[in-house]
Amino acid sequence: MDKENFKNQTFIQALKNTINGIIYTYKTSRNLKVETIIGVCAIILAIVLKLSKTEWAILVITMFLVLMAEMINSAIEETVDLITEEYNDKAKNAKDIAGGAVTLTSLMSIIIGIILFLDKLIVFIFDK
Repeated sequence: MDKENFKNQTFIQALKNTINGIIYTYKTSRNLKVETIIGVCAIILAIVLKLSKTEWAILVITMFLVLMAEMINSAIEETVDLITEEYNDKAKNAKDIAGGAVTLTSLMSIIIGIILFLDKLIVFIFDK
């Protein structure tokens, strides 16, 4: 295949390709679906608990960081699988490191969720 066929010719083509990448990842990544469901639950909780604009900004940034980390992890896994289908310690390490990045990002999101929601949730539950 010609190298030029891999280049986006227009902004619209580039946008379509990125949307195709997002759709492909949703179709093939169970974790991305789970993380999205958790994100939707966080949004519902944020509405119920009436987060401030700053808290909303922190929540949205955190949610997108988790989704982005998962997509980068998926891209690394696809690339490694393209290079080799045989077991290779370096390939395993690349996948494990990318997975570790997702784990750290998810852990960060849990900590931020506790910071954003815990006090408000306690008041919501017990101050009625």
